[in-house]
Amino acid sequence: MPSSKAPAMSSTTLQWLSLAAVIWLQSINGTNSNFPAYSSQLKQMLSLSQLQLNNLAFANDAGKLFGWFSGIAALYLPLWLVLLVGSSLGLVGYGIQYLFLTHRIACLSYYQIFFLTVMAGNSICWINTVCYIVSVRNFPLQRQAAVGLSTGYIGLSPVIYTAIVNTLSSTPVQRAEDYLLLNSILPLIVGLVAAPFVGSVDSGKGKRLEAGFIVFSLTTVATGVYAIISSSMSRKLPPLINAVGVGLCMMTSLIVPLVEFVRGLLERGCYIRRDGRVCDDNAIVGNDELGAEAESGVKEVLEIHHDDEVHVIATVEEIGVSLMLRRLNFWLYFFVYFLGATIGLVYLNNLGQIAQSRGFSNVSALVSFSSAFGFFGRLLPCFQHYIYSRSKGRVPGPASVAALMVPLSGALFLLLNGSNIALYVSTALIGACAGAITSIAVSVTTELFGTKNFGVNHNIVVANIPMGSFVFGDMAAFLYRKGGHGDGGGCMGSDCYRYTFMVWGGLCTVGTILALILHLRTRKFYLQRL
Repeated sequence: MPSSKAPAMSSTTLQWLSLAAVIWLQSINGTNSNFPAYSSQLKQMLSLSQLQLNNLAFANDAGKLFGWFSGIAALYLPLWLVLLVGSSLGLVGYGIQYLFLTHRIACLSYYQIFFLTVMAGNSICWINTVCYIVSVRNFPLQRQAAVGLSTGYIGLSPVIYTAIVNTLSSTPVQRAEDYLLLNSILPLIVGLVAAPFVGSVDSGKGKRLEAGFIVFSLTTVATGVYAIISSSMSRKLPPLINAVGVGLCMMTSLIVPLVEFVRGLLERGCYIRRDGRVCDDNAIVGNDELGAEAESGVKEVLEIHHDDEVHVIATVEEIGVSLMLRRLNFWLYFFVYFLGATIGLVYLNNLGQIAQSRGFSNVSALVSFSSAFGFFGRLLPCFQHYIYSRSKGRVPGPASVAALMVPLSGALFLLLNGSNIALYVSTALIGACAGAITSIAVSVTTELFGTKNFGVNHNIVVANIPMGSFVFGDMAAFLYRKGGHGDGGGCMGSDCYRYTFMVWGGLCTVGTILALILHLRTRKFYLQRL
């Protein structure tokens, strides 16, 4: 008789569940990208100057300066604990600000709010570290696709939060409060649900994984298309229907794990005939030798596939932080990121004020629009994986970054045009290119500096984001205030940020040249992998 014991999940099912968990975590982990949606209201409620507001935007990213703590913690603590620590930091950082804005606690000083914002920003690093490590460990041969899919959902965070907020509130003050409330509790709730699935799983390498990634890619693209459509129709689409639609799109990430789980149940029940097995328990027991031989054959095939893919997971060298900081390639890479993706992220952080200065009223829709294109940009590594895995070719990471920085530079110069069309086109290009560079950077870090110390190394690399937020953000605030003609240094019109866009575009062009130099220095390594 068949055993009545409930069958355990197969390793492949757990593998897909870990990717689904990472996707859900990333989709709610872009809490700092919500800042533009309520920054204008926060400025009014707290009577902040533009410089103070830009410093709070910097604080939103400043937590990344301490992101390496999460990398060190991941070396010694289980990933589920690292995840819950990060979620708890966000609960405290955003939660206390929410209680302050709703007058449930005594007044907080500006510097206390600044510190809480840094703490909340640091929580993102802890969750990101868990997501990156799970993607790299559980999908070593498909890590570029796994990272591309999962990081893409970071760009959907504003879409998800905006959809929920629109169903809960209508006034600007209520919206600011609800954003902070969701920022504090939603990552913790999703973190508690995802915690059992963020462990390491013995990875499969067969064709079934490729088929699963194709399904994930299709559902991910459909989700992104819905995000763009819902953003463009935000005034016509009822908020509740939009929120339900976003929720259904997120549920599609469970299709592959569910199908794999059902497949496992059917195979254990012998409802599917394959590999010479028959639906007879005694026959199966009597065919141990055949089963062992078949298993051996499968293992050999997997080893062959692994040998074929060895170049995909090759790295220049496995090095730690101290040695990495002495490498010229690191500093080239650091400043490429600093003058490329970071400038794009600073633009997106200041999108609310930029749009307001140009007389654009529907800021939330513009933020969601930029997030949707950032979502597709982050999927670029995934598309590259499929295209070049079939042709056995590969575009080097530094070359991809250099190619993306060309339209990024052009978009910044296009903003010198004061029309709303130019604003939309530039925002879409900046969101897509910055998102793509952010996603590609994960693979470039592992390729240049190894996977062993990835958690620490990559957090050192992304420390350039808060630095850029401070330098470029305060520069924008200074030029904005200098161009002000009204009371309090306020400024209206397309000229408010004109010099800012010129400087940003010029610096991004310099970053493009540095990316080309990095490509030339690492070209020999990438050519050996082809």
